[in-house]
Amino acid sequence: MIQAVRNVAFIFVCVLAAFMPSMASAQEWPAKIVKIIVPFGPGSTPDIVARLIADELRKKHSGSTFVVENKAGAGGIVGTDFVAKAVADGSIIGVSIGGPLAINALLMSKMPYDPAKDITPVTQLVTMASVVAVNASVGVNSIAELVAMLRKEPGKYNFGSIGNGSLSHLAMEAVGIKANAKMVHIPYASSPAAMTALVSGDVHMVALPAIAVKPQADAGTVKILAVTLPRRSPFLPDVPTLKEAGIDVEADTWIGLIGPRNMPKALVEAINKKVAAAIKSQAVSTALATQFMEPVGNSPEQFSAVIAGELARWEPIIKAANVEKIN
Repeated sequence: MIQAVRNVAFIFVCVLAAFMPSMASAQEWPAKIVKIIVPFGPGSTPDIVARLIADELRKKHSGSTFVVENKAGAGGIVGTDFVAKAVADGSIIGVSIGGPLAINALLMSKMPYDPAKDITPVTQLVTMASVVAVNASVGVNSIAELVAMLRKEPGKYNFGSIGNGSLSHLAMEAVGIKANAKMVHIPYASSPAAMTALVSGDVHMVALPAIAVKPQADAGTVKILAVTLPRRSPFLPDVPTLKEAGIDVEADTWIGLIGPRNMPKALVEAINKKVAAAIKSQAVSTALATQFMEPVGNSPEQFSAVIAGELARWEPIIKAANVEKIN
């Protein structure tokens, strides 16, 4: 009997010892080279955020190496898929946005990964103000005036976006639906291209990141009518929200940190704690402000709720607007 108890105790110790390395690595993250995958090209907004985080983590963890690696393609799907299929030991993490993590699941018949099953949300990194803006020659000074104009002549006015199914597209479709107004959608390849079209008068209005619009607003060529956040932006305190203007639409542009499927909870918590501290640091917060971005650094559970909220928000808009699906 005593020998049997000893045997059981020995087995228990061996099993516990087998788990110790993974437990230790989770608690000691980062323990080796860490790659931060960006699913867009150098100089993109996610790339800027990733490099700010990497620089801050290097300061705090001088014994570790943080490498930012760009894997662009398919609107962020290529790089996000790479993270989804990586080894879940903390050596590969990534940044991504609402499209690859939520909206694309509503628009694409097939994706190389399942965002709900193959991605581990770690933390929402930043939120970024987008604005509804019009060409100055349109002659409206508020959302109320814009809605009245659109209702008066349905289908006459158009809006630019950064692509079919993009947040800039869906936000304006939502405005049209909520306001009972019809507009024509014209997609472009990027924010600069859409802004060029707005300034030249090829499109009448846009919903784009504030950082892309503000210089032209300051120059007087375009007018900012509202922000799409649920509350006013600290960078545009005098600009009302769409809700304040009577249009119940929110379109929060955000960037989040993700990991592969099945990351151990202790590891996720360790990464979350250190990255959240980095994104909220004074140096990073100051740099983000130049891009009209605010740090978030919430919990994995809160970030998961943000992703779920995107699906709930945009699924009915996509159906009501008959947004073209991507094969």
